[in-house]
Amino acid sequence: MSFVLKEISGYIAVLTINRPDVLNAMNDKVVADLESAVQTCIDDKNVGVIILTGSGDKAFVAGADIKKMQGMGQEGALTFGQAGQDMTLTIENSPKPVIAAVNGFALGGGCEISMACHLRVASETATFGQPEVLLGILPGWGGTQRLPRLVGTGMANEIITTGRMVKATEAKNIGLVNHVVPAGELMEKCISIAKQILKNGPEAIAQSLDCIRKGIGTSIIDGMAIEVKNFSELFGTEEAKEGLTAFVEKRKPSFRD
Repeated sequence: MSFVLKEISGYIAVLTINRPDVLNAMNDKVVADLESAVQTCIDDKNVGVIILTGSGDKAFVAGADIKKMQGMGQEGALTFGQAGQDMTLTIENSPKPVIAAVNGFALGGGCEISMACHLRVASETATFGQPEVLLGILPGWGGTQRLPRLVGTGMANEIITTGRMVKATEAKNIGLVNHVVPAGELMEKCISIAKQILKNGPEAIAQSLDCIRKGIGTSIIDGMAIEVKNFSELFGTEEAKEGLTAFVEKRKPSFRD
């Protein structure tokens, strides 16, 4: 039995982390199930956008399974941390956009999973945080690396060292999320964004994400070298020929059908 439910319709895959009895907390099995589900969607030609959410109305992912971590030594923590990092990298490196539909608590590993997604849409009831220091540990699934890139070093220092909660409105103000909507409109907003993305060339989208991901942390010169390489390579694709021809012929391009 998988802890991740999958539903595909109209090139949109909705993955739901389904462990509501413990607020969708992540253990080894859930980590493996989520990574497998995301990779399956990446490999599926009938998927163009992935939406990731949590089961129920209380939590996206409330964090890693604390009871499991309580019994860990250094070796077990290293294995668990690396598994979580590998899972978030699978999400982050996806050539297909992954949208986090944050429907409640996104704490610890849940916040880290949401930050690995390409876009974050939060309900008004969502709460973010990296409260690991309250337990005498630190974020281990990329939180210390992705949070500064999203909100700046000073704000990341505050959020991580205080372990405080960040409500949805503040998360939007500091750049942690793209949109905040009423809880009842969360999936509708995510699907609307997904449909807008699906109008565009899938290879162009994948190569754009590649440029953004590889360009972060490099010089502007090195980043532009990556960009112009991907830009030129697209001109050898049928996708670019279709897109440019459709514009000249004043019709909508057919990228996916």
